[in-house]
Amino acid sequence: MRIRRRNFLQIVGGTTGAILTNTWSSNAQGKNPKIVIGYPAVTPALPLYLALEKGYFKQMGLEVEAVAFANPQEVVEGIIAGKIQAAGNGVSSGNLAIGEDKSAGNFKIICSNSSNTKFILEQFVVAKNSEIKQISELNGKKVCSGLGPQNIALAKAILAKNGYPNAQILPLSFDKHIAALESGEVDAAYTLEPIGTVGRSEGKTRTLEAGVVSKYILGDPLAPWFGGSAAVSTKFLKEYPAIAQKFIAAYRRGVMEVRRNPILSRQYLQRYTKIKPSLTSRVPLPDYRMFDEFSPQDVAYFQNFFDFLTSEKVLSRKIDVSPLIFT
Repeated sequence: MRIRRRNFLQIVGGTTGAILTNTWSSNAQGKNPKIVIGYPAVTPALPLYLALEKGYFKQMGLEVEAVAFANPQEVVEGIIAGKIQAAGNGVSSGNLAIGEDKSAGNFKIICSNSSNTKFILEQFVVAKNSEIKQISELNGKKVCSGLGPQNIALAKAILAKNGYPNAQILPLSFDKHIAALESGEVDAAYTLEPIGTVGRSEGKTRTLEAGVVSKYILGDPLAPWFGGSAAVSTKFLKEYPAIAQKFIAAYRRGVMEVRRNPILSRQYLQRYTKIKPSLTSRVPLPDYRMFDEFSPQDVAYFQNFFDFLTSEKVLSRKIDVSPLIFT
């Protein structure tokens, strides 16, 4: 098992791209091709971190390489280009929808992470000493979000519902949000865990409101927002079905272990998200659904989110969720 952090421009355009492509082609001639997994360094990817660290993939006889990306859209583009075979949880579901919109049929969702006001993930935060007390006070203020169309669209829509239409959002990688707030570059950030917990614990930020997508976009504070998903390349599924099934089984073990032992599982956040060991026990975890655990209501809420992206013109057409979920 190997772990790397890469800039996607290197992967698709430079020498690294050739290395990844050639490695896949070369290994594909054998029985066990290497599986490149793209992931963002955020809390929801914990099942992947755990599966890597506990050796679940290795126990299945799989060779995997985990590559961290700052922009989830780059993972999707890597799958479409055939350079990445799987995406870890935390890759934005909206970015997967964009990939389907631009080039249909390249992936299947095997697991999604959901959040709301109970399972905290996304939130608006400000500097600790800020006088801003609620989202409605952000009108005219400088606000940043994570990278990618999903994060920008959600931040703008939530601000609009709080009296700030046509906000200009500054896209920044999540690891830069706390510094941007401290320096005054921005007045608020639409961010994800573990950034919220890190900022509060270090006495640098304060959360205005969490679970904002469920409340303002889905219309119910407890509605599951499936903001991130793990996925597998359909090309990989087709060419190596037995190996793909082993990969999915190993990933499921990671999900099950996070559910059974959330406290012990948190220790693996430190290596991948770079948070301090003392904070791993304080970071909230999202909920998870494997592909065969979605209820009709879950799918309906998932579809509502995709329809929101269509209404915001992030997607050029309606994208149906159901066919994208692995069966």
